[in-house]
Amino acid sequence: MSRLTIDHASWTMPPKYRRVLLKISGEALAGSAGHGIDFNVLERIAGEIQEVKACGVDIGIVVGGGNIFRGSQAARHHGIDRSVGDYMGMLATVINALALQAALERLGLETRLLTAIEMREVAEPFIPRRALRHLEQGRVVIFAAGTGNPFFTTDTAAVLRAAQMKADAILKATNVDGVFDGDPRHNPDAKRYDHISYLDVLQKQLKVMDATAISLGMDNKIPIIVFNMEVAGNIKRAVMGEVGTTVYG
Repeated sequence: MSRLTIDHASWTMPPKYRRVLLKISGEALAGSAGHGIDFNVLERIAGEIQEVKACGVDIGIVVGGGNIFRGSQAARHHGIDRSVGDYMGMLATVINALALQAALERLGLETRLLTAIEMREVAEPFIPRRALRHLEQGRVVIFAAGTGNPFFTTDTAAVLRAAQMKADAILKATNVDGVFDGDPRHNPDAKRYDHISYLDVLQKQLKVMDATAISLGMDNKIPIIVFNMEVAGNIKRAVMGEVGTTVYG
């Protein structure tokens, strides 16, 4: 795997956020195929994480599993019990997390993978103090298996882990440039917000994260930066506060 060339000169100002929780959907790892793992996409994401980490930012990552299995859809369309489907989805996140860990370690980054469901042969069990210690030691910490409970999304897991890790912000990676009042892929007149409150997101029923995640973020006053990860370099720009929509308050 080739290394990403890091342009340290581009960091003319210190990062806006010193500790972040990056939420990556499983669909983002699938690339244009829409399912499975696109290893070219995985390599690019790992390179951008390397670039951010090299500038002293603590990074925790929560990865979804929708590119492999989505429990809610299996329950809705195929009659699988929702709890069973959600546990299957949690295992899918572990597959993605292992792939991301391998990609990061090939770039020379030190990582730790922690899971909310114990599987000690492949990962450490999630213990908050241990995870914090890994971040303090400069490791990239990947959180898998969601919250470990059915009926909760990986978006909720991301906000929960951000609160537990005392993160300055949550970086919510999407395929659009922020939060809009409509779907910009289908409505060219959709309005983009630079900033929007948690309460407005809930009242307007905007598709940022599920309501549980938004409520948890509001209770803990953690800003969420919603940005387009398909644009190269945007993870760094999000850390700098240069792109995306900030959900606050």
